[in-house]
Amino acid sequence: MAKLALTLKLPFYRLNQIKALEFERMTIVNTQVANDLLLVDKKERKKLTSSAYRHVEIGSAWINQTIRNTNAKTKVKHFKRMWLEVNNQNFEVSKQGKFYSVAFNLLRGRKGRIPLDVHSASHTETLDKIISGEAKLGSLKLCSSKKGVWYALISVSMQVAEPQSVKGWIGVDRGQNNIAVAALPKGFGKFWKGARVKQLRRQFQRTRCQLQSAKQQSQVKRLEQRERRIMTHINHVISKQLVQFALDFGMGLRFEDLFGCRKTMRQNKKTKSDAANNRDTWAFYQLELFARYKAIRAGIPVESVPAPYTSKSDHRNGVLGVRNGDWFRGYDGYRCNADYNASQNIGQWLGFSCPLSLQKALVAMARVDAEGAVNDSPLTSEAF
Repeated sequence: MAKLALTLKLPFYRLNQIKALEFERMTIVNTQVANDLLLVDKKERKKLTSSAYRHVEIGSAWINQTIRNTNAKTKVKHFKRMWLEVNNQNFEVSKQGKFYSVAFNLLRGRKGRIPLDVHSASHTETLDKIISGEAKLGSLKLCSSKKGVWYALISVSMQVAEPQSVKGWIGVDRGQNNIAVAALPKGFGKFWKGARVKQLRRQFQRTRCQLQSAKQQSQVKRLEQRERRIMTHINHVISKQLVQFALDFGMGLRFEDLFGCRKTMRQNKKTKSDAANNRDTWAFYQLELFARYKAIRAGIPVESVPAPYTSKSDHRNGVLGVRNGDWFRGYDGYRCNADYNASQNIGQWLGFSCPLSLQKALVAMARVDAEGAVNDSPLTSEAF
């Protein structure tokens, strides 16, 4: 059995203004406690417990967690906001009618139950597993949005079934012109275009420049956060569709390993100045991360393969070809979409190209008989 860890973001259902103001006040008090802890020597800080803060009206379990969180942040000099957090021993989740509720004692000696607002298509299955004991609770964190909506962040860990055997692998190529291209083995490909994302990047860049000229730094930060939220939503949607695509055909997902690619990808000054083409803003890892945890829940295996030459090798035989923009051309004149070719390589060829000796041999054969000598001949063991 595989283990999966999730964090559920659940808004409180019709939270009245009195409770919302109380949460806000307690958060301010908790932040002050955290900042007071920063003034204490690190060695002495680790010895402190909630008994040193008996005068604070927040429950002892919450204070102890605040002490642990503060000690974990070794390089922080000042906290702007320290959200209230408690471990799984001091809250519980239950179901009252059609509503899910969470009970905790925020203030010393008090305990209240607050219903949660859960969308019927999102977290009900996981919450039912929590109540039945199939899933294990982690920590509870109370936080609010800038619009004043309060959320309960509940971490959950559960056992999921091991990935089943699959018929084959769907290669997923990630890029900027196409955010993702998923191709069935020797079949069609599904494209997720990146034109809308590029347009949004440039639009946000122009607005940021105007705000920076007006020296409105707070608005610049707000805009960056909004841009990040939009990209996160897009990656969530694409990853969900990728997993469903794999489920429909009973196959696994295979990504190229792009670890450390920002250090190896060269960009000129003109490219970096354009937010739409700057690879430093490319959220490729987040897309893979979202797809991985969604695939684990669905019982779909996920693999990573080496990235070199996936875009330059011909998916039919592995021979190096020429990539020109959005198109790939093989040694025999074969042309196809470059991202589709790369996704086929990721799914079938494990990211490796054939040896250069075989490439030269095939090119020589193509000059003699471009039709029969290559396309109608089986691949040798050296090609694999």
